[in-house]
Amino acid sequence: MTSTLFKNFQLFDGLTDQIQSNAWFITDDQSGKIIARGKDDFPKADRTIDLCDKYVMPGFINVHTHITSNPATFDGGRNRSETETAVDAYQNLQTFLKSGVTFIRGCGNSYDIDIKLKKMRDKGMLKHTPEIMPSGRTFSMTGGHGDHPHSTYLVDSPDEIRKAVRTGLKKGSQLIKLMATGGVMTPGDFMADPQLSVAEMRTAVLEAHHKGKRAAAHAEGNPGIQNALDAGVDSIEHGFYVTKQEANQMVNQGTFLTPTLIAEWAIPEFGKHTLPAWEVKKAADALNDTYANISRAFRMGVKITCGTDAGTPFNGFDQTPKEMELLTNKLGMTPFEAYQCSSINSAALCDINDEYGTLEKGKFADFQVLTENPLEDVLAVQQADKQVYLHGKREF
Repeated sequence: MTSTLFKNFQLFDGLTDQIQSNAWFITDDQSGKIIARGKDDFPKADRTIDLCDKYVMPGFINVHTHITSNPATFDGGRNRSETETAVDAYQNLQTFLKSGVTFIRGCGNSYDIDIKLKKMRDKGMLKHTPEIMPSGRTFSMTGGHGDHPHSTYLVDSPDEIRKAVRTGLKKGSQLIKLMATGGVMTPGDFMADPQLSVAEMRTAVLEAHHKGKRAAAHAEGNPGIQNALDAGVDSIEHGFYVTKQEANQMVNQGTFLTPTLIAEWAIPEFGKHTLPAWEVKKAADALNDTYANISRAFRMGVKITCGTDAGTPFNGFDQTPKEMELLTNKLGMTPFEAYQCSSINSAALCDINDEYGTLEKGKFADFQVLTENPLEDVLAVQQADKQVYLHGKREF
């Protein structure tokens, strides 16, 4: 075993809202995990890297991503070939990592490309990319949100969704993404439209849990949010109109909430003269309600995770740091609480918290190096030229 000593840095480990000065840790070069940690006097290692008193914090975990979508074409990437989509997806992964995202969870991708890229990455064929938890295609009703043959299994009964989920799991899906409501980007449906039924989603959740996998529900309005909760999903994605009663149920069930604030914010912010008026209106009309509803859910104790819905209009793959800003400025979180969404909570949702999320002994050395103190100013994580390390090795 060879080892590397990282020394002389200001450590925010993700566990507490404190900075540890003159910190150090040692990584096992083979496993990429932290094997010792401390401050001041440091032991010897085979190699030493001096981080020059900069700030070290955990890499971001983004649990709602669409690497096969293109934020500049506004069509979800549906009009491209599989080859074009795969090349773009690879580049999008690299952009994620450069921005400080060291782990992503797919939440619906065309051609099952995230599953295929995950397999290639595991073989060492992809460079400078974050770890991937792939979802493959989503599950929607005929005519429902995201209805497209390249990106969706269309299901219209418990039996149909049972077979489709089993097919997805066979192909390598590590998350089952269900469409419980309409949404912003699909013409003709709305956030308040219920789509997959409780019985259909409950069947999907059961099949996912049989294989030790999670189920997430795209659920923006009601009664779809309530339907998804009653079906037992592990996370509500978006949740713009979550009620006090639903938030209480989420706390009791341990359901996570991924608000994807930047996806909703960016459409009215940048799309007024580019996107269809109906799409801009849907997002703009919901925005203030979203901030109020999710802020209330957070104060009630709902576990908030970090996801950006990357790939939606004007919402690129470098915007996870911007989500941190919105979590603080729009929901009233402290920077520490915002980072917990990405670190501790997102790791727990993905069931990877034994190895990811915080910089502790026994966990992977996935971290970003910043010039400014991220606990004093949430804008510090938006630094463009940050250093990014994955499993103890510098990637950018």
